[in-house]
Amino acid sequence: MPRPKKWRKVCCLPEINRFGPIGSTPEGVIVMSVDEYETVRLIDFEGMTQEECSEHMNVARTTVQGIYDAARKKIADSLVNGKTLLIEGGEYFLCDGRGGQCGGMGCRRSRAGRRNDCPPDDDNKRSET
Repeated sequence: MPRPKKWRKVCCLPEINRFGPIGSTPEGVIVMSVDEYETVRLIDFEGMTQEECSEHMNVARTTVQGIYDAARKKIADSLVNGKTLLIEGGEYFLCDGRGGQCGGMGCRRSRAGRRNDCPPDDDNKRSET
């Protein structure tokens, strides 16, 4: 029996989840999961290391490495081949802003100066495909 997937902690869903070429017909659609988006946000935008990102998302560093590699390939495919990038799905839960990693570096819920548009959710686990 395969090991169950570990839920990945995500601070907020992206405000915009669809990106693509303007003024032309896209060649296809690339689907990036929410947890792939979160690794790119934490590592590339927030400047975290893969180790810090793994602690923030409550998964192993090797898991973050695999998620991050897959996300970067999808971004490259979208940019190089003019495909629409759609961010949705995955197995994740939204943080409630109260954890040890929350409110600090990388958490969008409690950071001053950032939009706090992700209210706590009683049933914040997501499993989408």
